[in-house]
Amino acid sequence: MIRKLKESARRIKHDALTVYFIARNPDTPIFVKLLALAIAAYALSPIDLIPDFIPVLGYLDDVILLPLGIMLVIKLTPVLVIEVSRARAAEVAAQPVSNGAAAVVIVVWLLCAWAFGYWLLGMVGT
Repeated sequence: MIRKLKESARRIKHDALTVYFIARNPDTPIFVKLLALAIAAYALSPIDLIPDFIPVLGYLDDVILLPLGIMLVIKLTPVLVIEVSRARAAEVAAQPVSNGAAAVVIVVWLLCAWAFGYWLLGMVGT
């Protein structure tokens, strides 16, 4: 059971990378490109819509929403773009992990949260 879950998680990670490369491909239709960017950003982000520490619901986005979004992007994407993107994702997945890139993503999310809080406090103060 645990082995199957780990395999599913690895497949979703690979599919998320594929979706990212679909979004970057110039042959991808603009609507699919925007949808793919949103799903890839969410899949690769360390911040979840529903935090994982919430029992049952915490993994709902990872188990249901993310695969559905990935399937939708793949269904709307031309076959040639999918093949090229899967090959590129396989290349990238074989490379070592970058802790610096993870730090940049976290800093960007924190800056966005700070800016939103600053804007929200400005709205409340007026």
